[in-house]
Amino acid sequence: MSKKFFVFLLLALLHCLFACKLYAQQSAPDTVKTGIYVTSIHDIDFKEQEYTVDFWLWLKYKNPGFDFSHNLEIPLAKTVDKYFETIDTSDGQVSMLMKLQCVMKDSWRITNFPFDKQTLRLSIENSQYDSKALVFLPDTMGRHFDPRFTLPNWTIDTFRVTVATKAYETTFGDESLSTPHTEYSSFRVRVSIERNAIGLFWKLFIGMYVAFLIAYVCFYIHADSIDSRFSLSVGALFAVIGNKYIVDASLPESLTFTLVDTLHGITLLFILCVVAANTWSLQLLKQNKRIYDSNKFDMIVAQVLLLLYIGLNVYFISRAMHGN
Repeated sequence: MSKKFFVFLLLALLHCLFACKLYAQQSAPDTVKTGIYVTSIHDIDFKEQEYTVDFWLWLKYKNPGFDFSHNLEIPLAKTVDKYFETIDTSDGQVSMLMKLQCVMKDSWRITNFPFDKQTLRLSIENSQYDSKALVFLPDTMGRHFDPRFTLPNWTIDTFRVTVATKAYETTFGDESLSTPHTEYSSFRVRVSIERNAIGLFWKLFIGMYVAFLIAYVCFYIHADSIDSRFSLSVGALFAVIGNKYIVDASLPESLTFTLVDTLHGITLLFILCVVAANTWSLQLLKQNKRIYDSNKFDMIVAQVLLLLYIGLNVYFISRAMHGN
C-alpha cells in the first residue's frame, strides 16, 4: 500500500512540474530582437529643444500579431517619417527592416554652453502589447553609428543600447486591471555628445571682448578728454548688453546662471568699474591740478582690472570646459 502511495505521489509531483513548466512557457513573453544603426543626427535646435535623427531599425520576432508596421511607438517624437520598409516571413519568424527619420524633443543642459555635454534619448515601444506579452532583446553585433558622418561639429562619447521596462500609472481603460499600473518593454538608445566649441565660443563672445577692450582703452586717453572716455565706456556697455541679447536668442529659457550669463555679467561689472575709475581720475585732476597723479592712478587701475578680468574669464571658462 505504501509503495503504491509513493508511486502515486511521484506521478502527481511530475504532473505538477510539467504543468508548471507548460504554464511558464505559455505565460513567458515573446522576445523581439532589435537593432539600430544611426546614419545622421542633425538640426540640433536649442531654442526649440529638438533634434532630427535618421536611422535604420530592424526587428525579428515570431508572433505576427505584434505588427510593428502599425504598432511602432516612439515616445517623445514630434514627427516620425518612414522612408523604407521590408518584411521577410521565412524561417518561421518575421524579420522587419525600416528606415526612419524622427524629430525628437529633448531638454538641453545649457549651464556650460557652448562647452556643453548633452545626452540624446531615443526609445521604441509596441503600442499594443505590454511587457507581459512582449520584451525587447538588443542586437549588439557591430557598430550602431558611423562616427564620420553621424554628428558634425560634435564628438560622440558613448552610444548605449539597452532595454528597460516603462511604467505608466494608468489602466488605459482596461477595467480588468485592479490598479492603475501598466508596464511596456522599451528599447532605449542613449547618445552622449560633446561639442567642439572653440570656434563657436569666439563667434559668440568676440563682440563682448572687443567691447571690453574699447572701454579699457579709456585709461590711455588723456584725462582732460573726459567726454571721449565716457562716450567709449557707455558705448561698450550697450555693446555688451546687445551681444548678450543676441546669444540668449539662440538658447532656451533657463532658471540657472549659465556661463553666458557669468561672462556677460563680469564684463558689465568691469566696464562699470572703468566708468567709476574715470570719474575718480577726473576728480583727482580737478582737486590736485596735477596730471601726474591722475595718470598714475589710471595705469595702476588699468593693470589691476585687466589682470582680474583675464583671471576670472580663464577660471570660469576652464571650469565649464571640464564640466564642473
